Amino acid sequence: MAHIRKAKNFSDWMDQRLGTKTLTKVLMTEYWIPKNINFLWAMGVVLLGLFAVLIVSGIFLLMYYKPDANLAYDSVNYTIMQEVAYGWMWRHIHAVAASIVFVIIYIHMFVAIYYGSYKRGREMIWVTGMLLFVFFSAEAFSGYMLPWGQMSYWAATVITNLFGQVPVIGPDLVDWIRGNYIVQDATLTRFFMLHVFLIPVIILAVIAIHFYSLRVPHVNNKDGEEIDFEAESKKYMEGKKKTSKVIPFWPVFLSKDIFVLSVFMIFFFYLVGYHFDFAMDPVNFERANSLATPVHIYPEWYFLWSYEVLRGWFFNADLGLIAFGIAQIIFFFIPWLDRSPVVKPAHKRPGFMVFFILLIIDLIVLTIFGKLPPEGNAKYVGLVFSVGFLVLLFIVLPWVTVYERKKYQRKEGGAK
Repeated sequence: MAHIRKAKNFSDWMDQRLGTKTLTKVLMTEYWIPKNINFLWAMGVVLLGLFAVLIVSGIFLLMYYKPDANLAYDSVNYTIMQEVAYGWMWRHIHAVAASIVFVIIYIHMFVAIYYGSYKRGREMIWVTGMLLFVFFSAEAFSGYMLPWGQMSYWAATVITNLFGQVPVIGPDLVDWIRGNYIVQDATLTRFFMLHVFLIPVIILAVIAIHFYSLRVPHVNNKDGEEIDFEAESKKYMEGKKKTSKVIPFWPVFLSKDIFVLSVFMIFFFYLVGYHFDFAMDPVNFERANSLATPVHIYPEWYFLWSYEVLRGWFFNADLGLIAFGIAQIIFFFIPWLDRSPVVKPAHKRPGFMVFFILLIIDLIVLTIFGKLPPEGNAKYVGLVFSVGFLVLLFIVLPWVTVYERKKYQRKEGGAK
């Protein structure tokens, strides 16, 4: 048993019982971050801030929301929006945060790809980050259903129908997910449970693992430089702060993150107050009606690219479903599809830069055409860019990085 002495103050009392000083060193004051980074490295903290906003606003909405097929629509559009004081504000905050969180996720994700932050022992950082993307997607989809509007209802119908294509157990799986033969009250209550309890708990757990996975290989930097964190941190501790290549997580790095988060929140509340409509589909302000199918069914903007991959194979539904399934998991494998040992930003890797630009263009086109009706030339554009997406990741990325690896090996051999 540890020796407990009379505490000098409350901080000392806590340290003797919980080891708070050691914990603070491990997680904050002696957790080292490279100096050579920019504001894009603050996206993780911005995401954490947005998740906190979603939790707080969700709690306020939960006080008045009714998870019942007969009451859900009115509880959102009348009780919350018209009767509860500032209920409209909390709904706008929640809706805008749910949409903007994906803007930040995509920025965070593509910054990591651009700078090669999934390499050199950082594979688990990338994999846990992609798990967060999956669970945030599940959280967004389950939440999209709760207002029980027309698009909520029919999007849930289309997505749950996809599980019917699973061999052997497909039809039974769809019934189990819905809790009924059709999307109905049981489906709503199941998705309500997922949205307010199960998925948020999983997200919190994965966030903890994601931050822990950063502790050992450390954060990447703008040049992909391999830093001796032990030697550089020693310099900093000795007072050679200018020559050291690292800074402590707290207070130096986190104070900069908090500044970026504060500036971002100004922009966020501007959207909440003046442009909240971009996060709310007009069709979803119509009450859910199982007898009236919308002319064109589509998901929220952040799912449009993968929806178009599914829909792009218009001549064969099975191929579309396979491509859609691959699109959901393919980004997990980028650390292994990139065959080059070079860790540098994309602008210093010519072949990889071409791949990166083409991938961004492809995803933007898929997103734009995912919201358009699959008619005329639009369906052929969807097919071309759906195939292009798979080709870029399965063929172009390995090919350009294998070429880069060989070039790197020749250069290293020549240097020796």
